Amino acid sequence: MADAFRKFRVARKHPESSVITSFHLVPADGGALWPARPGQYLTLRIPGPEGPVLRTYSLSNAVDATDCHRISVKRETGLNGNPDGIGSGWLHDHLAAGDEIEVAAPRGAFFLDEGSTLPVLLLAGGVGVTPMMSMLHRLAQGSRKAWLVHAVESSAVQPLRAEVERLVAASSGRITACNVLRNPAPGDHPDVTGVVNASLLQSLLPLDDYQVYLCGPVPFMVAMWRLLTSLGIAPERIGYEFFGPGGALPKLAAGELAPPGSATPRIPVRAPKSLDRLDYLTNPDVRKAAEPAARNAAAAAGPDAMAESGNEVVFARSGVTLAWNSGVKSILELAESAGLDPAFVCRSGICNSCRCTVKAGQLDYFSEPLDPPGPGQALICCSRPNGRVVLDL
Repeated sequence: MADAFRKFRVARKHPESSVITSFHLVPADGGALWPARPGQYLTLRIPGPEGPVLRTYSLSNAVDATDCHRISVKRETGLNGNPDGIGSGWLHDHLAAGDEIEVAAPRGAFFLDEGSTLPVLLLAGGVGVTPMMSMLHRLAQGSRKAWLVHAVESSAVQPLRAEVERLVAASSGRITACNVLRNPAPGDHPDVTGVVNASLLQSLLPLDDYQVYLCGPVPFMVAMWRLLTSLGIAPERIGYEFFGPGGALPKLAAGELAPPGSATPRIPVRAPKSLDRLDYLTNPDVRKAAEPAARNAAAAAGPDAMAESGNEVVFARSGVTLAWNSGVKSILELAESAGLDPAFVCRSGICNSCRCTVKAGQLDYFSEPLDPPGPGQALICCSRPNGRVVLDL
């Protein structure tokens, strides 16, 4: 397979706040920009002390822009004597306008559902606004009503506010933005001071059925999940991403899981070293992975629903054989629908954590891995069976 990465040149490097900088990237080969969906991310190959590492950052501009792909990166500072984020620190300190960097095409299943007509609530904490920006640009082109609620500490660390205000002003009242500043400084102009709570959302949003997109630090996401569901918003209406079990956010909100960092994380032994520092989207403390709506449908319908003739997966070590069905996206999801617990982290063909041995049969990739596994190996997060497949799992 050809290398999935292309070289991009930094056309512009622009500070958006005291901690966030935008990088405007154009193809070094003069070719076209990649197509993308609002909310998806780019993967960057960044030099590291022990070799290249992968970092993923949300597209923060309109995905149909023709001049550049833009990412807006928060500089992650080290805690307790640890070094600053290896990806964000390198980008902030070493990547300058005119420099080139290797970039892989947009990925991710956290994106705006453009087939829906429901009004949209974009709920962002801190730099979690970055994937919301590409969604907001797309919503500005349509007819749906939308609300962006952005919670930050103060205006000093709030990125892209002027851009949001321009989109709101041009929307003829369809888009509303609410800036919630927890500790505003003198001269700040918050719409609300404090935190996002039930009274704020009830005063801001008309009674309606909303599609919600949620992104930000773990404590923010947990608090917002609890708040949204307490207000009657159905879990299937809340879009989010999480590296971890698909139901990790609801379980964190219910107190069934310890917050990330409170216990030793489960890192598969086969994962590359770069995984330990994989910054995915907005918050390096969160290991996010998409939970496609099809997964919920498959779980409700059962593993034998909508079976496709001739395609099946044998999980040899687990003693489980499952007919392939169109209610799931990947072999990983098929295994999870039967209660199996394969190792994974990114669910996007990036990290190799789900790699396993193929004992018999063939698989097809619906999303090409960035780092293809060796002969006789497969990544089950982005593949489907082609006939009967036997896996050492």
